[in-house]
Amino acid sequence: MPDVVGDPSMIPFSSDIKFNLIIRDMNLAEKTPTNIEDNICVFMKGAPERVLGRCTKILVNGKEEELDEAALFGVQSANDRFGGMGERVLAFARTYLDPTIFKKEPAYPFDVKKWKTWREVREFDSAISGWFPMWNLTLVGIVSLQDPPRVGVAQSVLTCQKAGIKVIMVTGD
Repeated sequence: MPDVVGDPSMIPFSSDIKFNLIIRDMNLAEKTPTNIEDNICVFMKGAPERVLGRCTKILVNGKEEELDEAALFGVQSANDRFGGMGERVLAFARTYLDPTIFKKEPAYPFDVKKWKTWREVREFDSAISGWFPMWNLTLVGIVSLQDPPRVGVAQSVLTCQKAGIKVIMVTGD
């Protein structure tokens, strides 16, 4: 699976879905893996509320654990704390794919174009061509970052206001 711009194994971010997803080969040298970690992995990043809703596990000290109410509360509290400081927060999740179903050779036909038609299907269904899991993910973590306005924005806003133009800020895309 190539790692190139315009890669067909990617769902790009949009303000509608508030996440993006990539499908990656975790060991290019292994064409017929038996170890799940050498196979293919689905990675998702995006708005915490969109990603967390798709997770059932959490990575803690390198081990997957159930994303129970206590863990979810801790993650949501951190998200609220970071958001309250005006920072942008992103959640990251993954799921390794079963090499007996999602083969490298012959290549499994991942369908990232029609995913919205089966977006709520949570378990493998061989009748759905190109299906891949977007649920029961493992939360890898959340990241907060400062995302200040670009240099010159404040001056541009003042100039617009002096000209009688109402300025509205749109974020998230």
